[in-house]
Amino acid sequence: MHQRILTLLIVATIALTPAAVRAQARTADPAKRGVALSEFPRIVRLGDGVYGYEEIRQPGFTTVSLFVVGRNGVLVADGQGSPAATRTMLEKIRTVTPLPVRWYVVGSDHGDHTAGNSELPKDIRYIVHPASRAQLQRDSAAAAASSGRSGQPPRVVVVPPVAMTGDRESIDLGGITVEVLFLGRGHTAGDLMVHVPRDRVLFMSEAYLNRVFPAMRSAFPTEWVATVDRALAMDVTRYVPGHGFIEEPAVSREELVAFRQALVSVVDEVKRLHARGLSPEDAGKAANWGAVAEWFLASQQAPIAIRRVYDEIEGRIR
Repeated sequence: MHQRILTLLIVATIALTPAAVRAQARTADPAKRGVALSEFPRIVRLGDGVYGYEEIRQPGFTTVSLFVVGRNGVLVADGQGSPAATRTMLEKIRTVTPLPVRWYVVGSDHGDHTAGNSELPKDIRYIVHPASRAQLQRDSAAAAASSGRSGQPPRVVVVPPVAMTGDRESIDLGGITVEVLFLGRGHTAGDLMVHVPRDRVLFMSEAYLNRVFPAMRSAFPTEWVATVDRALAMDVTRYVPGHGFIEEPAVSREELVAFRQALVSVVDEVKRLHARGLSPEDAGKAANWGAVAEWFLASQQAPIAIRRVYDEIEGRIR
């Protein structure tokens, strides 16, 4: 029944979407979408004082950040994958407003979103889930140990001083309020989302990968589906991904539903292969991913997804 409702929702939304929007290629690949790399980085206005920020990372798809401007300053959700890329992002924000960046939400603790955080203002206030803070502490220790062995300067991993104490935090930026939400484990153990109720925008970070094969290196595959369901149940008109393109409102919901179905399909296919008694390696050779096989990074991420779902089935994920 639940799946039927989601399917009907997709059909209804497509019917109401203008033909010009429907004609846009549904892909995370800039070349297939017809977007020149010279257009990046670019800012996408999502509301009054609410902006998405798309930057290109290797192997050629977007890493998306969010920033919200209030009277008292700017909140940024997710950075970029290097100090240089994060400096560029801060420079681009200054073309929109001279107000200081005062808050930073760790939507994802992965390096492609945090590796440039050393460029953020030193007095910035971090909002981070306890699980992500713990992961950043482990990453910092690993970076220090690696530099000791290599003789190179350590890679800087910024560890926020404190973590959230609940699943929701409201922040008044001055004239606009945002809610930082933990809706459950998904891409990581500490995925945080940023909700702008006034504009009905939800930035989902890496819990939503628009037309990118589900990346499961540190994921909780079955729980991820439930987390997306909670996002879909919210009063939101525009869902913003952590990778892939920012879509117009109606299309953003369609694509989030499509991503949810991709998660379900990948998990179900791996469960089928596991039930046959195949090793992860043989499962990779036998897998039928259907339409998701055409999504960005499928060949790279599929073997990782197989191993992670096997770990979940066999009780190695806690």
